Amino acid sequence: MLIGKEMAQAINTQIGYEFEASNQYLAIACYFEQQTLPKLAQLFFKQAAEEREHGLKFVKYVNEAGGTVIFPAIPAPKPDFSSVEEALKLALQWEYDTTDRINKLMSLAIDLKDYLAQDFLRWFVIEQLEEVSSLDTLLRLAQKVGERNLIMLEAYIAHKE
Repeated sequence: MLIGKEMAQAINTQIGYEFEASNQYLAIACYFEQQTLPKLAQLFFKQAAEEREHGLKFVKYVNEAGGTVIFPAIPAPKPDFSSVEEALKLALQWEYDTTDRINKLMSLAIDLKDYLAQDFLRWFVIEQLEEVSSLDTLLRLAQKVGERNLIMLEAYIAHKE
């Protein structure tokens, strides 16, 4: 077995967070669809799929390293929001929290001298820079245009495609 019990348990917890993020981003995408913001909805449907993919990467790693995957219970996502800004703030905070969790996993891997886990986790460490940066930019733009001019944010997203 290439993964210790402590690391496997910590990664199993992260698997739950990744699937919880996927569900939360689906709920945000649905909110944006209900608000007739198709580009924001599309962006969060894509983000939800990406979070699911991250969860599956962790699952595959634990399996390949000889550990046992144990799926934790996943809380229901927040289904409604008072504004686009609130939804984006929640998503950005989620990414800050995920960055903290990934960093703690990396610290654990370093403490345990688990070099395979360190190598595996490095991708996630770098990925978090993109996740936080892109959501921070999106939130700041939404704040600049305001709720009455969200079509400008939709146009921005369309232009970036």
